[in-house]
Amino acid sequence: MFEALSTRLNGVFDKLRRRGALSEADVTEALREVRVALLEADVALPVARDLIAKVRERAVGAEVIRSVSPAQQVIKIVNDALVEALGGGEGMEAPGLDLNAPAPVPILMVGLQGSGKTTTSGKIALRLRTREKKKILLASLDVARPAAQLQLQTLATQAGVMSLPIVPGQSPLEIAARAMDMARRELFDVVILDTAGRLSIDDALMEEVAAVKAATKPHQTLLVVDAMTGQDAVNTARNFQDRVGVNGIVMTRVDGDARGGAALSMRAVTGAPIRLLGAGEKLDALEDFHPDRVASRILGMGDIVSLVERAAETIDRDEAEKLAAKMRKGTFDLEDFANQLKQVGKMGNLSGILGMLPGMGAMKSQIANAKIDDKMVGRQAAIISSMTLKEKRNPDIIKASRKKRIAAGAGVTVQDVNRLLKQFDDMSAMMKRMNKLGQKGMMRGGLGALLPGMGGGKRPF
Repeated sequence: MFEALSTRLNGVFDKLRRRGALSEADVTEALREVRVALLEADVALPVARDLIAKVRERAVGAEVIRSVSPAQQVIKIVNDALVEALGGGEGMEAPGLDLNAPAPVPILMVGLQGSGKTTTSGKIALRLRTREKKKILLASLDVARPAAQLQLQTLATQAGVMSLPIVPGQSPLEIAARAMDMARRELFDVVILDTAGRLSIDDALMEEVAAVKAATKPHQTLLVVDAMTGQDAVNTARNFQDRVGVNGIVMTRVDGDARGGAALSMRAVTGAPIRLLGAGEKLDALEDFHPDRVASRILGMGDIVSLVERAAETIDRDEAEKLAAKMRKGTFDLEDFANQLKQVGKMGNLSGILGMLPGMGAMKSQIANAKIDDKMVGRQAAIISSMTLKEKRNPDIIKASRKKRIAAGAGVTVQDVNRLLKQFDDMSAMMKRMNKLGQKGMMRGGLGALLPGMGGGKRPF
């Protein structure tokens, strides 16, 4: 989401690093470029102005100009200012949802039509069931959009939670009252109330949502906004906060090409924290919003903590240990390679994983030239699936005729099969070298093993 902003800011900071000692004029020029970068990224003008003023106040002091590494000092000041703008810093609220209230805890979902509100309701239900072990009730209050209630019912089934039975003809207020009554009687922990949306803000929408809020007294009123809409998302948030009142924001489609300014503006404009980020259509594609981690990503410093957390959630530890043992013994084959591909695929899109690694901001052009895409892992897995067990365990027997059969079975070209086999050979050779280097060598060379398709200078397919 912040790629353009990150690229611009890293360009500014690279200039500062090359200059060594900094004058006040150098800092002022750099901050002018930072301001332009923020505005181009759709950050609201008052927010950009306030952020730059804070940075300038701290950056033009003698302690920065005379410090051993002035450029690093300026970067740290910008980082701290970004964290504050995103809602972090001293006294910040814990990331994620606040469920500190007597059960059943009502969560009211509000937002415009098409923002991803209903899907987000399903994502939150799955998250609370699996992570918090809560008993969840989903209820759709949307009587205007055709099949909205059926959509939420389907999502409830996918998430493994209960949905409120549909009773035709009821009003949103009647549905909300029935949901709260059922939750109290059947001892649910959380009730998620998915309200109707509109294509734009109107009085009817606001009055309906306000009436439901007054009747249910939700502990959390979450505004769902589409990050792709830029400044419109900020305007939507301001309207909902002024007319209904929200105490949390969920930004959806943050995996798209949004410029990111909306996220930087939300806290200042509404006073409500961004609590969750939706980064995909799958029900498990929801993550806590950490201001400090997001600021680190923007400045190209990576987000190793989130990467480790994602790996811990998705990777089968026993399977990973078996793979590591085989690598150490030199008995790693294509069957094991396919299992590794599945593990990496569970972690999400490859560009997202790379974005969490420190220093990758400076390698964006190389990564773009490598043409990495999410379909690569699926194609590689399909090629290996088209092989016989004997071929997987002994790739050396795969000659021309076998390659043609494998390519036809996987729906790819013989060149794609050759590329995979070459990649596997390179990886096997790398493992042998790392075994000789020992544990430190494993750490230095581990990225190529984790992300298939990055090594050897070849174009991944």
